[in-house]
Amino acid sequence: MPRSLLPHTPARKALLVLLAVLLPLSATAGEPGSLTVQPRPVEDLKAVFATVESVRETLARARIGGTVADLTVTEGDKVTVGQVIATVRDPKLPLQLAALDARIRALTAQQRQAELELGRARQLRASGTGTQQRLDDAQAALDVARAQIAAMEAERSVVAQQAREGEVLAPAAGRVLQVKVIAGAVVMPGEPVASIATDTYILRFRLPERHARFLKEGDSVLVGQRGLAPVTVADPGATALARGTVRQVYPEMAGGQVVADATVDGLGDFFVGERVRVYVATGTRDAVVIPPDWLLRRFGTDFVRLADGTEVPVQAGGDIPALDGQPGGLEILSGLKPGDVIVRPAGS
Repeated sequence: MPRSLLPHTPARKALLVLLAVLLPLSATAGEPGSLTVQPRPVEDLKAVFATVESVRETLARARIGGTVADLTVTEGDKVTVGQVIATVRDPKLPLQLAALDARIRALTAQQRQAELELGRARQLRASGTGTQQRLDDAQAALDVARAQIAAMEAERSVVAQQAREGEVLAPAAGRVLQVKVIAGAVVMPGEPVASIATDTYILRFRLPERHARFLKEGDSVLVGQRGLAPVTVADPGATALARGTVRQVYPEMAGGQVVADATVDGLGDFFVGERVRVYVATGTRDAVVIPPDWLLRRFGTDFVRLADGTEVPVQAGGDIPALDGQPGGLEILSGLKPGDVIVRPAGS
């Protein structure tokens, strides 16, 4: 037994009794030295494994057939909406453009000839030596040449648009999960080039059927850090990744389990499919919870110091993480009773 700061005198005992009378029924932040043991409702947390999933997965597809000439992304790269991730080239399209340009030049020459012919027909008609039919034929020939040029330019625009559609664009911002082609591969129109997971990630977890009635949208969940490390109360800042919120509970059970999704900040750097430990509230129960550093351990036995200076052995349970505004702590299964006043050990 450690030495007390004050000897066991009647004055010290009277002081301890006075402190016990003045202590309230529950511990507050303003009373770090002692507290009165009272059971309080705590969330009965169940530890499950959740999987990081993408809310939506989309495919970047080739819009034309041809050969993959440029591939600018690999698995894991982040992309933005409209970013060019590959280029598909069809060697026939440049040839079609060249042929159309040649036809447009020929039709332009015919148009100039028709304009000259129309001018001569107008002069002859004005002098009285030309007929109206010749004038009408020249005007019709010019209109036909202009229409043919417009048709060829529209056809060329279609081919040019097809050439531009050789750029494979990212349909959404996110991370490239899989690249399905290699440079030099031949692809068909509509063939997927890469799969992209959107930036919005969720945690998907499953609970046994007996806990399904406790789960609802808006509930809080506690997420452990990466590496499947458990959450403890000794150093919450180092062991707890974040608090999340249940965003959806699926109405159908699969294999005796209910499936739910939770949104958590800070999942952007996680791998899709990575597992994380999640603590889900499955009801409430009364428990005696004390700060973990108020427990004394000697020779493999746990003790708690009472206000009168005695130390009683206790059976410590598991950690109670802080959740929904309730402070965390260490659960005491036996050894303390409601109304006991405990004090912080010296040196804690």
